[in-house]
Amino acid sequence: MRSGGRKRRLHFSKIYSFTCGRASLKEEHSQIGGPGFSRVVFCNEPDSFEAGIRNYADNYVSTTKYTLATFLPKSLFEQFRRVANFFFLVTGVLAFTPLAPYSAVSAIIPLIIIISATMVKEAIEDWRRKQQDIEVNNRKVKVHKGSGNFDYTEWKNLRVGDIVRVEKNEFFPTDLLLLSSSYEDAICYVETMNLDGETNLKLKQALEVTSPLQEDTSISNFHAMVKCEDPNANLYSFVGTMEFEKQQYPLSPQQLLLRDSKLRNTDYIYGVVIFTGVDTKVIQNSTPPPSKRSRVEKKMDQIIYVLFGVLFTLASVGSIFFGITTKDDINNGIMKRWYLKPDSSEIFYDPKRAPVAAIYHFLTALMLYNYLIPISLYVSIEIVKVLQSVFINQDIQMYYEEADKPAHARTSNLNEELGQVDTILSDKTGTLTCNSMEFIKCSVAGTAYGRGFTEVERSMGRRNGSPIHEAVTGGNDDTAPVKGFNFKDERIMNGNWVDEPHGDLIQKFFRLLAVCHTAIPEVDEVTGKVMYEAESPDEAAFVIAARELGFEFYKRTQTSISVRELDRTSGKKVDRLYTLLNVLEFNSSRKRMSVIVRNEEGKVLLLCKGADNVMFERLAKNGREFEEETKEHLNGYADAGLRTLILAYRELQEDEYREFNAKFIKAKNSISADRETLIDEVTDNVEKDLILLGATAVEDKLQNGVPDCIDKLAQAGIKIWVLTGDKMETAINIGFACSLLRQGMKQVMINLESPEIKVLEKEGDKDAITKASRARVLHQITKGKAQLTASSGGSEAYALIIDGKSLAYALEDDIKSLFLELAMGCASVICCRSSPKQKALVTRLVKSGTGKTTLAIGDGANDVGMLQEADIGIGISGVEGMQAVMSSDIAIAQFQYLERLLLVHGHWCYRRISSMICYFFYKNITFGLTIFLYEASASFSGQPAYNDWFLALYNVFFSSLPVVAMGVFDQDVSARFCLKFPLIYQEGVQNVLFSWRRIIGWMLNGLTSAVIIFFFCMKALQPYAFNQDGKTAGKDILGATMYTCIVWVVNLQMALAISYFTLIQHLFIWGSIAFWYIFMLAYGAMSPTFSTNAYKVFVETLAPAPSFWLITLLVPISALLPYFTYSSLWMRFFPLYHEMIQWIRYEGRSNDPEFCDMVRQRSLRPTTVGFTARLAARTNIIRR
Repeated sequence: MRSGGRKRRLHFSKIYSFTCGRASLKEEHSQIGGPGFSRVVFCNEPDSFEAGIRNYADNYVSTTKYTLATFLPKSLFEQFRRVANFFFLVTGVLAFTPLAPYSAVSAIIPLIIIISATMVKEAIEDWRRKQQDIEVNNRKVKVHKGSGNFDYTEWKNLRVGDIVRVEKNEFFPTDLLLLSSSYEDAICYVETMNLDGETNLKLKQALEVTSPLQEDTSISNFHAMVKCEDPNANLYSFVGTMEFEKQQYPLSPQQLLLRDSKLRNTDYIYGVVIFTGVDTKVIQNSTPPPSKRSRVEKKMDQIIYVLFGVLFTLASVGSIFFGITTKDDINNGIMKRWYLKPDSSEIFYDPKRAPVAAIYHFLTALMLYNYLIPISLYVSIEIVKVLQSVFINQDIQMYYEEADKPAHARTSNLNEELGQVDTILSDKTGTLTCNSMEFIKCSVAGTAYGRGFTEVERSMGRRNGSPIHEAVTGGNDDTAPVKGFNFKDERIMNGNWVDEPHGDLIQKFFRLLAVCHTAIPEVDEVTGKVMYEAESPDEAAFVIAARELGFEFYKRTQTSISVRELDRTSGKKVDRLYTLLNVLEFNSSRKRMSVIVRNEEGKVLLLCKGADNVMFERLAKNGREFEEETKEHLNGYADAGLRTLILAYRELQEDEYREFNAKFIKAKNSISADRETLIDEVTDNVEKDLILLGATAVEDKLQNGVPDCIDKLAQAGIKIWVLTGDKMETAINIGFACSLLRQGMKQVMINLESPEIKVLEKEGDKDAITKASRARVLHQITKGKAQLTASSGGSEAYALIIDGKSLAYALEDDIKSLFLELAMGCASVICCRSSPKQKALVTRLVKSGTGKTTLAIGDGANDVGMLQEADIGIGISGVEGMQAVMSSDIAIAQFQYLERLLLVHGHWCYRRISSMICYFFYKNITFGLTIFLYEASASFSGQPAYNDWFLALYNVFFSSLPVVAMGVFDQDVSARFCLKFPLIYQEGVQNVLFSWRRIIGWMLNGLTSAVIIFFFCMKALQPYAFNQDGKTAGKDILGATMYTCIVWVVNLQMALAISYFTLIQHLFIWGSIAFWYIFMLAYGAMSPTFSTNAYKVFVETLAPAPSFWLITLLVPISALLPYFTYSSLWMRFFPLYHEMIQWIRYEGRSNDPEFCDMVRQRSLRPTTVGFTARLAARTNIIRR
């Protein structure tokens, strides 16, 4: 196979200066064989004895939480680390002893059901992960079987030393050492989006000595030994040597192909397996899937500890009282409690052994009062969370029709956490953006061209009340859209630029775009259309724009660039050849890129494009004619969120060029450590005295709705950080595009670009470099904190921007707290050039340092560590790769759906779960305290107030279904109002609805209800005849009456607490009450041996008695009156934010813009980001 019909055979080393980048630093490779550099790979000999004894990992990768062997013990541990479950296990065991006040069956069966249901749910979720692992591990790749024969094998079977053949558009199955490719000089294109989030293709090149291995047969006799570094997490480094034919060849990252990156635009490559499975760099950057629990659930455990304290206190007090009473039970032969038969009791009521009896009573009391602890709480919450997840999955407004992808909650454990997010840590590429650049505007010779609008401009227009309509653009929309080109302006399209006042400069401008780049053209042999492969998306957008506007770059050789352009004189297309003399490459310190070419007239031209802050200072005095107009346009472009570059040129004299070229070649051929510095010095001397042509404006196309989403999240008070592997300039531009940054926002920049550090880098003293770098980072953080302190109380907003090298020092133990303080004081934070490990460490720092809920969102394998480290991991199910989704808690198709996921579903889930838990404790305290009060009135004799099955079924049939319905369906405000008043989300962040004050309030409500129910029932029944036959109420009548009142009270309390009634809630509330009466009839009709003291209690005793019906009317009203009075006064005079919105809806003022703006204005603060804050900041400047 040879390039699939491509006719070019370029030696890219001459264009891309690969020869300059080949590993040659002896000090690095001198470490081979030492600690951390001990790996030895025998190429093409995976079965050799030497390879076998090294016992390297296999290539099987697992993301599951359990295995078949660990599922039972680990899952049981997960369940019984919940303190309530463990307690019920202990009491379930005690229920089999004579101490139990009820039957063992009623105690142990509910626990078994609850634990089993939860374990089944965990097993199903982990099985889904297992299925995804099976799909990845069973992918096929061609591997060398011997004698030049290649055959397909599964990824999981690959071993270190195997030679594989990977073909176009396939993922690399392991970390491979590139041997050769379909190109003669052994280069290949690699897409690393799953690793670093970047969509632009990277170029890799094999060693020259292995480049002839281009056929299957040539592999059969290839044998070499590679010695290299041990497995590590650094994606951007690789140190090793290859011993081939008794010669040593240094290896560098240029030869390493990482697992989960993809081969693009190369027909095939041969590579040798270096790292497999858990040893690969992408897996080294991941962390094991954690067992995540929500903050609400953790706090619920604390409440249960409190209830345990109450339970043990009540049991202790009762036991002490019981022991004292038992000791004095027989006095002078007279039995006080004759009905307990203390004279014939062995232990339980024996006055002679009162201390032992008290201890036994304590154990009995623990079992009797355990109804204070809601056994059905966990299983009810599990059911509710699963149903909430179904609603999230089925939400049509989070369904991405274009890709047929709905939202998918992969775990239901964290639903309520979605309503408490304080900080979002987001990847950039593929998460905020669509991975595409579009040429949209330009400024040439002081004139602005391009009538298109960016997403930011559209969002600001909608906010202003004057939405932008594309119809005003004036372009011809009949033509098919061109990827990378969204430019509309009839003045220069279709060749009309020749009639413009500065037509000659426009020609030079687009000619520069067509020539100044490193893109490679590909001609489709069927359609004849030219496509481009470029190192960056914006560079591709430039050559596409030039092509669409009449300057078509269609051919590149090692020494020339061919452009088909419109001739101004003849008006016809002509082919022009530009001899390529030099390429002065872009890097982050130069911030510009140039080419030197010779045109057909023999003139030597330097064509340059770069960032405005470096280009304007390089202009000649006579080259600044349009500088002011261009700067004005640049400010407008930046405000519209566009990425800008300045274009300029100069003509070189022959002798000047010859002198430059000699110095440039000498610098490139240098093998010293400061080679890059020498090259920069030479290029600095030639890239000067430039003549300004204009500026380009490219939109790094955001996903639909990203600015709106960020604006709403910012108004909700959520902080947003961007962690990206991109360059600082790219990240800053995206920050402007999505309104995380704005004009006038002060930027705190932390980087290592200083003359002192550059000098130390030349000297090569690593210890001195580390010390100086650390000191510089600490100084910049301290300076930034001082700026924040000086402006505290003011209206200035700050943005923190830090690069990956600086971040490594900022995350050190003695600096990270200062760094976090600075970051939390800024309106937005952008971390550039971040490795996957750094992303995870930053996430951990924010999570542990603030103690608040963090959410991480990303789409690539480079985001996996971050997603797993955060409290909530959101995976974007993008067009490439599923690694992020497989490691996430929830998957969505677009970033914009985060708005609805958090502000609507998150708020609802948090409120529902919080209210549900509070209500559970309320109803169990109400029920449990009546048991305690009854036992106290019966001198703590260990007798329950209620029948065994009344006790067992209280939490199952008579009070749980309404609370489940509330947890699934209740809404304090509608979805529309959640989005209209986003600050309501802060109720979750500040934990207003699940604070200790609110929890204790509900407990006191339960205490009040229990006291009212018990004493009212006791006083109403005790002194009088219960019915017309003159019978007084016994234990059976009192217990059934109190139980009936409790069923009414807890269900009516639910009706008062609900904000949004549905048919199901009505059915469950009134159905639970009705079912109690049906149960009394059915259970009472059973044999007395089974129904015991409930035998026909309702039919024969309760129903015929008017006093029973009067009590069940008045007692519930009395018990609910305190809550009703308190909540009415609180809502009227001290309403929470959601209650204010409920008043707006109730009073019909939801469409009153002035009133709604007044309520919504609480969302805006000086440090808020988003286009609303951008507009407010601009308005404030105008007012000043």
